[in-house]
Amino acid sequence: MKNKNKSIIIWLLSGCFLVFVMVVVGGITRLTNSGLSMTDWHLVTDTFPPLTEAKWQETFEQYKQFPEYQKINIHNDFTLSDYKYIYFWEWFHRLIGRVLGFVFIIPFVYFLIKKKIDKATLNKCYILLGMGALQGFLGWFMVRSGLIDNPDVSHFRLSLHLTFAFITFAYTLWVALDLIYPNRNEVILPL
Repeated sequence: MKNKNKSIIIWLLSGCFLVFVMVVVGGITRLTNSGLSMTDWHLVTDTFPPLTEAKWQETFEQYKQFPEYQKINIHNDFTLSDYKYIYFWEWFHRLIGRVLGFVFIIPFVYFLIKKKIDKATLNKCYILLGMGALQGFLGWFMVRSGLIDNPDVSHFRLSLHLTFAFITFAYTLWVALDLIYPNRNEVILPL
């Protein structure tokens, strides 16, 4: 690839890959009914799962205060071991989100400082930054719907979260393709 934007292209395609992984893990999270296992959201703390049995027990006791446990899992002999399994998938999904944030922001700041991003691409990257923040909010908004009365997330919010992930993937790919094929609009007419 002989392109002055090679590092930016690789960065954007890495973002596409991570969004794809995030969607797959999000699907596993949904299929394993793991999405409501983490009952609160902290951007910085809770980066790692509980590290001691006492902390696991405390986290499990918090989970027991919410509808999924009270209306469904209380009747299924749901143990701490079962909880650790569902917790893992939601935690992993959120961890990938954090990694994706770092993979976007750190190189973005570097490219800004080094002035490697042209103005048109820079504006698209600001949009991507906003899309990433909105996607995080939509995830929280979706999970919140299952922590109030109904032990399941709103299908409308889930659809919005997933659809916006697809849109974010497509937009990121489009920005990368713009850099890969900068002269795509030039039409060559035969003589």
